[in-house]
Amino acid sequence: MNSLAGRIRNLRPSCGPVRLVAVDGPAGAGKTTYAGKLAAALGCQVIHSDDFPVPWEEGPGRWFHALDEQVLRPLQQGLPGGFRRYDWVRGEYAEHVTVPVAPVLVIEGVGVARASAAHLPAFTVWLEAPEPVRLARVLERDGSELEPRWREWFAAERAWFAEDRTRDRADLIVQT
Repeated sequence: MNSLAGRIRNLRPSCGPVRLVAVDGPAGAGKTTYAGKLAAALGCQVIHSDDFPVPWEEGPGRWFHALDEQVLRPLQQGLPGGFRRYDWVRGEYAEHVTVPVAPVLVIEGVGVARASAAHLPAFTVWLEAPEPVRLARVLERDGSELEPRWREWFAAERAWFAEDRTRDRADLIVQT
């Protein structure tokens, strides 16, 4: 992880003065864990797509506008961003998260490296794992009662990624 961190630090800023790193891939692939380790090696903040509310039925495409408006656009202008984190357990917004202008910022989640924003990341990581492994991971994390919802979400992800061709733009592909 340290060699990747060094490589990223040597890249040119891509989102204003910030080197934006996108960690994308389907649910259960290990994005949150990987992004946390990478951010620790880089000494930077991580923003999770799960910090933004997304109704299941809207799929992976709909949440990004909040990240773009509240964080990425200000950073592009050299200004700090910020947002209110969504608390999924309580079902409401929680604390305000400040996103300072920093040398590096990691964003992770389904759809963070989307084609419409492909010009923003300095580096993109795609994580993947076999679907049965991913399903087992999300059910262990969230509970087996959500299996029907997760199967719908996986189908929505497949459609999203097939159309967006996210994996094709990755600088690094990681099997987990």
